[in-house]
Amino acid sequence: MEGILELLDIRLLLLGTTAIMVIVLVVLFIVWGKLNKLRRQYTVMMNGNGNMNIEDALIEIQERTASLDEKTNQALVQVRAFAERLQHMKSHVGIHRYNAFAGSGSDLSFSLAFIDDNRDGIVITGIHNRDETYVYAKPLLRGESTYTLSPEEKEAINQCLQKK
Repeated sequence: MEGILELLDIRLLLLGTTAIMVIVLVVLFIVWGKLNKLRRQYTVMMNGNGNMNIEDALIEIQERTASLDEKTNQALVQVRAFAERLQHMKSHVGIHRYNAFAGSGSDLSFSLAFIDDNRDGIVITGIHNRDETYVYAKPLLRGESTYTLSPEEKEAINQCLQKK
């Protein structure tokens, strides 16, 4: 009987040892998979250059960041210059067509205004009669002119201001 108990104890001990070894093998495979994943991530982080260490990688990142900061500042200066130039562009246009002389045909006369954000620009007026067309240009400074503006010219300027 004691021999059977000893045999059972040995079998249980062997079974327990085998179970522990299986658990250790499973843990080993899990750790091995995680290590391979870390190696792949490290290779990606180092851009495939296995000769570089973390310190070199951080120095390279710092240099790239400084370069990007400089380029960003240059781009910001250019954007500000473009914004300044855009303010002075005569980008607002208004046109008013009308019949300058009753009974002379259709709306062939016009007033055309070009102004910028500061309301500086020009008004061009073409007055058409039966035989000729006369064209006049009047400068604008802050929406006003040193020359008297006709109601049609004021209408063209107002159209520009409404489109802002």
